[in-house]
Amino acid sequence: SELQNWVINYVGNKLATDENVTVEMIVEIFAVEFPEFLMAVAEENFFRGYEQALNDLNHARLMEEENEGQD
Repeated sequence: SELQNWVINYVGNKLATDENVTVEMIVEIFAVEFPEFLMAVAEENFFRGYEQALNDLNHARLMEEENEGQD
């Protein structure tokens, strides 16, 4: 897309020593240029991870209860 090309070119012009632009480089630029966006993404990832951990815990408990009932 046009935005993707713009970001890659922007980061490449800022950081790339060759023609390769990595995700790490993009995150580095966003951290400097647009930290509030990166913070929002980090917060969302944290809450999704926390929610997934709780779901996994509940699923494990249900599986354990089912296994105990079969003994």
